[in-house]
Amino acid sequence: MAFQDLPLEILPEILQHIVRPQHLASACLVNKKFHQFTVTRLYERVSIYSWHKEGKIKVIKLFDTLSKYPYLASLLRKLEIRDFPKALPDADGDIMKQVQDGLRNCTNLRACTWTRDGSLDSDILRVLHSCQNLEELELNGHNDGHYDPRLLLGFTHLRRISIIMPSAAVVSQLRPWLSLTGDTLRSLTLICKASTFVTDQILESLAPFLVNLEYLHLTGCVKVTHRGVWSILSSNTKGLLGLGLEGVSPKFHMATLASQCISSGALIRLRSITLTVNQQIPMKEWVTGVVELLSTSPLELFQIYSSGAFFESPVTDDLWNQLILNHGQRITRFSVHRMLISLEAIDNICSQCTNLEQLFIVVEPNSLDILADSLGKAKKLRTVHINYPTEARVDAFPVLRPERALSIINRCSPNITEFGCNTRVWQVERQITYLENGTLDVLRKLAPYGSPEVPEQFLVVRT
Repeated sequence: MAFQDLPLEILPEILQHIVRPQHLASACLVNKKFHQFTVTRLYERVSIYSWHKEGKIKVIKLFDTLSKYPYLASLLRKLEIRDFPKALPDADGDIMKQVQDGLRNCTNLRACTWTRDGSLDSDILRVLHSCQNLEELELNGHNDGHYDPRLLLGFTHLRRISIIMPSAAVVSQLRPWLSLTGDTLRSLTLICKASTFVTDQILESLAPFLVNLEYLHLTGCVKVTHRGVWSILSSNTKGLLGLGLEGVSPKFHMATLASQCISSGALIRLRSITLTVNQQIPMKEWVTGVVELLSTSPLELFQIYSSGAFFESPVTDDLWNQLILNHGQRITRFSVHRMLISLEAIDNICSQCTNLEQLFIVVEPNSLDILADSLGKAKKLRTVHINYPTEARVDAFPVLRPERALSIINRCSPNITEFGCNTRVWQVERQITYLENGTLDVLRKLAPYGSPEVPEQFLVVRT
């Protein structure tokens, strides 16, 4: 049977396995039928990051296409602009018109990310108001001299809001804005970094409008303590599914929040948590508070990292042991960054977390052989990423060679599809060969990481 004789309805199933945009673009050129099915996948999501080669030129070409071809623009569901030229020549005023016309043609846009500082202006926000299907908005909150923050009140049906470095003017608009979109809002992320305008008082003023919230993530909000977080948790009607407390105030008292949540049942639906640890806090008390905070939650995803210097403490062994004891049957992701975790703890995680699919850990370079034996005990493991301690000498432990990585992978679960070490990430593919006796043999091989999604290990540490 020739390829063209296959039933047409199989084609979308085949195209789902093509992830790289350049490969999808090539598939569009096969014939009309391929183009019909592939062009939709090619344009449903467009992402441009700062590390993309000639990213700023690609942005201009993208909006030129979207402005000239409304049909292609109508296919766009998720637009992610993390690189955009902040200064354009005076003669290139038409470029901003192309940007606005292109956005106006994105009639089915569901999610928009525009995060480069100084690149978002009032005209872009006004055009985005016309995207009636917009549900998710991620933007840079440093508006000074760039856009009028009152325009944010024009987005009244959002399900997800994420703001990076909110200025005082943007923070002042949060209360009236959330009073308009609070009924539909399910996820709120505030990444403060150097901004100190998000405080307990601000969160208390927002709490009445966040009763339907399912995900709350606070990063680098150094003026936020347990008091502000509790105001939102106590106002919530059903309970959060995901909570992120990263780089909050050193005065944050975990035990107090835990006691309040246990007595009220505020976290009985919580499935995901991301935490940071700082050496300045009393570790034993903090660990006890975290264990209690999560004791009634059906936890599935656990992420933690050091927000300061590289962290190594035997006290954290109690945390890993209690997490395994209380949540081991449910945990699918266990992620530890900038913190050394003992090989014994890793072995317990792999053997006792029976549904573990994703593991992110820090180990010494000379521990890889022992680690491989433990990884083999996690029968459902799909993703593994290993980091070396930050003080490890690069010259003494060079980048993990592919053949070395493959030797570890071959001792892992047959389900593994992604493996990384430090900044290197591979996809794990299978090659089926026929043996002389007529049986089939499956060999694993490494391929470059090709997904447009940024690997989690490059996103999780944000403070």
